[in-house]
Amino acid sequence: MVQDEPEEFSIRSWPDWSFRGEPLDGQRRRGRRAIAVVALANLSSLFLIARFVGVADGGRDPVLAGVSLGLVVCYGVGCVLAPWFGPPASHRLRIAIVAALFVLGAAPAVLLGSPDYLTDLTYAIASGLMLLPLRYSLLLGLATALAQIGWMQLAGGRVNWALVATLAAVTAALGVVFALVFTIGQLRAARAQVRRLAVDQERERVARDLHDILGHSLSTMTVKLGLTRRILESGRDPGPAMTEVVELESLCRQALSDVRATVSDYRTVSLTSEIAGARMALRAAGVRAELPATADEALPGLHGVFGYVVREAVTNVLRHSDAGRCSIRLGRDWVEIADDGTVSAEAVAGHGLTGLAERLDAVSGVLEHGRAPGGGFRVLARVPVPQSAAQPVSAAGTEPA
Repeated sequence: MVQDEPEEFSIRSWPDWSFRGEPLDGQRRRGRRAIAVVALANLSSLFLIARFVGVADGGRDPVLAGVSLGLVVCYGVGCVLAPWFGPPASHRLRIAIVAALFVLGAAPAVLLGSPDYLTDLTYAIASGLMLLPLRYSLLLGLATALAQIGWMQLAGGRVNWALVATLAAVTAALGVVFALVFTIGQLRAARAQVRRLAVDQERERVARDLHDILGHSLSTMTVKLGLTRRILESGRDPGPAMTEVVELESLCRQALSDVRATVSDYRTVSLTSEIAGARMALRAAGVRAELPATADEALPGLHGVFGYVVREAVTNVLRHSDAGRCSIRLGRDWVEIADDGTVSAEAVAGHGLTGLAERLDAVSGVLEHGRAPGGGFRVLARVPVPQSAAQPVSAAGTEPA
């Protein structure tokens, strides 16, 4: 399943803890349970026991004290479970969890009339920082501190600034910690996405290059094998057939070398060699070839991408066309391959032309293909280059219409 692109951290965004949601093996699941047990033990020792002692030794009404102790227990259990079940919950359920914790945490203070106990809401604020947008959870912490100050002032005319400072400091510190944790989690998710994109890009490169290499090589081999068979069946001198077999062996070796180089990303394409290969393949197929003598018309920096264009276009002529003539024309920043065969829907919709368009797009070029003005099929590739890179163009390299 493809994950959504990680969003940039913002105090308005809901904390996304999906980077914690990868499948867990048995050892990691046991590790999480152990962490929960340790957290529960710490909460019991630092909070529950201290609050139990404070409520029990206060000389309060036994019923109110019992209810308050029960609420304290529920509050402590809820604070432990909220980080476990809260992150994968919906936004509405997150709000409900945080609200329930605030109610459970503030109820003992209200029942016993002790504003000092509002400091216990530190744990509820921590859950809010983990589950709610930061701007809301920080406002909850500020509102709790102001409520505690006002209540203390009204109840006894004196503010216990140590308790207020504890509440404010813990809220601020946890806010920074959760913001950092959330940001680090997003960075990890982004790094994982970059790795996935790199793997996909490499897979596409290998698939595209193998298509270009094997498609052309196998098409040429098929044509030459057919020519060899016809020569042998005719009962004529087997010399030309042996020549074709030798060329086939050379083609097989070259194709194998190209495949190895493609897999290791060391393969380069030469426009000169592609024109020579096109001449040999078209001759074997009985197609009259009109090819440039050299590749000097094109800019040297474009020889690679134009070599792929020539290879794929000639492959389509061999596989999908009944052409009797094929011409290749070169210019400074363009190459055109045209034939007089019928237009093949398979050639137009194939992966080869799509791959060529991607290669040209990488160098800011464009690919045009379709029915030629005089009939047949035409492929035209253009790569705009600055005028400073211009070279003299001969009559053979006249700009196509």
